[in-house]
Amino acid sequence: MTHESVVPPRRVWTREETLALFALPFNDLLHQAHEVHRRHWDVNAIQLSTLVSVKTGGCGEDCKYCGQSGHYDTSVEATRLMDPDTVREAARKAKAAGASRLCMGAAWREMRDRDLARVADMITAVKAEGLESCVTLGLLTAAQAAVLKEAGLDYYNHNIDTSEEYYDQVISTRTFKERLDTLHNVREAGLKVCSGGIIGMGEGRADRAAMLTTLASLQPPPESVPINRLVPIPGTPLATVEQIEPLELVRTIAVARLLMPKARVRLSAGRTSLNDEAQALCFFAGANSIFYGDRLLTADNPVEEADRMLFAKLGLRPDEIQPVQ
Repeated sequence: MTHESVVPPRRVWTREETLALFALPFNDLLHQAHEVHRRHWDVNAIQLSTLVSVKTGGCGEDCKYCGQSGHYDTSVEATRLMDPDTVREAARKAKAAGASRLCMGAAWREMRDRDLARVADMITAVKAEGLESCVTLGLLTAAQAAVLKEAGLDYYNHNIDTSEEYYDQVISTRTFKERLDTLHNVREAGLKVCSGGIIGMGEGRADRAAMLTTLASLQPPPESVPINRLVPIPGTPLATVEQIEPLELVRTIAVARLLMPKARVRLSAGRTSLNDEAQALCFFAGANSIFYGDRLLTADNPVEEADRMLFAKLGLRPDEIQPVQ
């Protein structure tokens, strides 16, 4: 028995249509997702990003998944904002290891004008090393986004995390609308958008469908879509939540690929708990980007050698590093 494609011939998706994709038989969903992936991308090339925490801990947000929140008793120690020279050295190491993008994360609720010049210097330093640049700095005003664009920033990351309906079960210190407003400011400044979410926080499949529908409905959709599997952090309210099964992660990536064919779909946090077979399914389903290096802000990540061995097994290769613009 064959199953006809349920991918509608348009770019506007409803939640019901997205949920119908999640409900497809696994093989049918992967087949459709891989066909779309192959149509738009080199399926054997993976973009490598390295993530650096330029300001760790002490965040005023109460995100229930985050070890950097000042609301919870975790082992994360707060640090000051990193200096640009240190960031430049991190960029050099990342490029030497094969990464093509350096992502810089700061643990605070919002970008503050007093830190804007230093962050701009970090971006300039990263670009000088021949890497793409990305920052995640919390809420961002239109004026701040314009300054970051002028400094040479390529991507701004601001995840919506989950569905609008489930959002207040995870965060109370910033609204879902504030996240969308920041993404609007980023886009208006001419920056590329990196935005995704986290699965396995106790939400249902309908919430995952709603999250992806929201992202796909942005005009235009994000160029980069990180899909994170919750990493339970001791001391946070979600520390003991039951982990979502890997096949649901694969389904989520496949649906993201169908909804956003031209986006980089990044297999992000949670890879340390996946075996090679599960990661291979994620790549087949449409993931074509990973975080590369042994740390994700405060969470562990597979070491570079493990990723190189996995790539060799699967016949994958890193995307070429882009030249300095």
